Amino acid sequence: MIDKRSFESLGGADHGWLKAKHHFSFADYYDPSRMGWGALRVWNDDEIAPNSGFPPHPHQNMEIITYVRSGAITHQDSMGNQGRTEAGDVQVMSAGTGVRHAEYNLEPEITRIFQIWILPREAGGQPSWGAKPFPKGDRSGRFVTLASGFADDKDALPIRANARVLGATLKAGESVTHSVGEGRHAYLVPAAGAITVDGDAVNARDGAALSGGRTVTITAVQDAEIVLVDSE
Repeated sequence: MIDKRSFESLGGADHGWLKAKHHFSFADYYDPSRMGWGALRVWNDDEIAPNSGFPPHPHQNMEIITYVRSGAITHQDSMGNQGRTEAGDVQVMSAGTGVRHAEYNLEPEITRIFQIWILPREAGGQPSWGAKPFPKGDRSGRFVTLASGFADDKDALPIRANARVLGATLKAGESVTHSVGEGRHAYLVPAAGAITVDGDAVNARDGAALSGGRTVTITAVQDAEIVLVDSE
């Protein structure tokens, strides 16, 4: 089964400095049919105005992955970490027993991010943060693991969930496959471009929820940049 969620159907909020679209129930947006997909709890499509951002606030017991689509995000947290993550790159934060962090757009342009939250395999643990560049050319025509809770994904950023965050770039006409294991859940969003998933059209910033026990073929209708989460 493929459950498509068009960008126009997503919940959202406009705070002036932040324009957000929510693939799942979040903050003041509540849809009982969109509470998450497996361990994937949040997928927010955020546009952050220049010289603004999220002031310090707390989290605990959540794996938080930030995929920067354009611009850059600057991170600060109560562990003393600081970092700037640019377009195409990824940062992860394991909130563990509790952490405060801030995310600012200090650029002269709008920053666009996907903010992805995944439930950890177990509660607690020391909070941690990390970031890493992932050149889009390295993902050409194939999925690359960006963040993973599996030890054999040595080049990926570590998270504490039985999940992977994957990225791929496809030229128009190129295809890639992804196998969703029995009992697992996959959710994909084209950050840019347009694709088909087993022939079903999925446009930029639409979501597609994929059930386990199948292999899907993803074909680019236009040059496309794809982010996919595969979780319990």
